[in-house]
Amino acid sequence: MQRVEKLLSDQVSQQEVRVILRELLKTAAVPGDVVEFGCYVGTTSVYLARELQNTSKQLFLYDSFAGLPEKRPEDNSPAGEQFQPGELHATKKELIRNLKQANVPLPKITKGWFCDITPEQVPPQISFAFLDGDYYDSVRDPLKLIWPRLAPGAIVVVDDYANEALPGAAKAVNEWTKTHPVKRLKVEASLAILEV
Repeated sequence: MQRVEKLLSDQVSQQEVRVILRELLKTAAVPGDVVEFGCYVGTTSVYLARELQNTSKQLFLYDSFAGLPEKRPEDNSPAGEQFQPGELHATKKELIRNLKQANVPLPKITKGWFCDITPEQVPPQISFAFLDGDYYDSVRDPLKLIWPRLAPGAIVVVDDYANEALPGAAKAVNEWTKTHPVKRLKVEASLAILEV
């Protein structure tokens, strides 16, 4: 596994990136591609792309490139009042520039709100998914899209599960796992790790 050094943003920590990469490596023998919903400036995308560059797996990135959407009641928290619509805005051009500067293969990038992404825009089989949507809908919508396509042994990592400022992420995961089979759910740092 590669060393985690300077990050492009403070939206994930070095420890979180190490956990994400460790979980990605566990799926090396699982068939399917890798998806990341919510890539911002590419902080984790660069590391995922670097880890995949000598494999047959392709990386698919999804982002609105318009910042955060409106909150739902599930997303409200006194600790998270700084998160407003349009916050965490990055352009697709910024993302591509960061990926090129990191000298990694360019992933397939889809621009759009997660609720507007169609099944045709998602790979037919998925071995690993990183969901960094911050809010309830932005975690639930990708789960709906990817779940039928997860290969046996796939792993889904959801950011901000243990972040009191963003309670919608945990609510979406908890509701999902009540109605969909998961072999194991563990929490490390702020991440929920779902083994399918």
